[in-house]
Amino acid sequence: MSDTTALSAGRILDAAEEVLRRYGPAKATVLDVARALGVSHGSVYRHFASKAALREAVAERWLARVSTPLVEVATSTEPAAQRLRRWLAELSGTKRRMAREDPELFANFHQLAEVSEGVVANHLEVLAGQLSVIVADGVAAGEFTVSDPAVAGRALLQATARFHHPAHRAEWSEPGLDDDLAAVVALLIDGLRTRPTG
Repeated sequence: MSDTTALSAGRILDAAEEVLRRYGPAKATVLDVARALGVSHGSVYRHFASKAALREAVAERWLARVSTPLVEVATSTEPAAQRLRRWLAELSGTKRRMAREDPELFANFHQLAEVSEGVVANHLEVLAGQLSVIVADGVAAGEFTVSDPAVAGRALLQATARFHHPAHRAEWSEPGLDDDLAAVVALLIDGLRTRPTG
């Protein structure tokens, strides 16, 4: 492609994903991305200042595919406990589906995310924030008795890590995983409903 005016960040990210699929994060380069697009590597650098910036943008877009659809669940008008069950089930289901449908790409993205610590930290903040919204709504409706929804949101994310954190992906094909998730979530909801003593 000789005309770089049509080159967009989105097209570069699409190409970068294909390069990652082909070579993996350790071997994929900006030059490979430029070749895939038929442009000079300088054209890519006009959109992304460095290889690290491009990698972070790819990781950010991939993680947004997980978090963005969950906004609808977090902000729905369902009772908070029902929303919480559905949100955690969808988070787990999305991660498991991504790992099952393209395990190699999922592993590549996981490696990429591990070296993009700031992007991952932001992603976790987004997820915890969505959970905090659910908890705060539950407190406002009298469903939950939590004093700090933000702390509760982070705790819920951490308590359910086995069902959505890529470090546990080897366990995601175990029979009964959905039942285990349901049992953990029921226990967490009971905890959110318990009035503190003292």
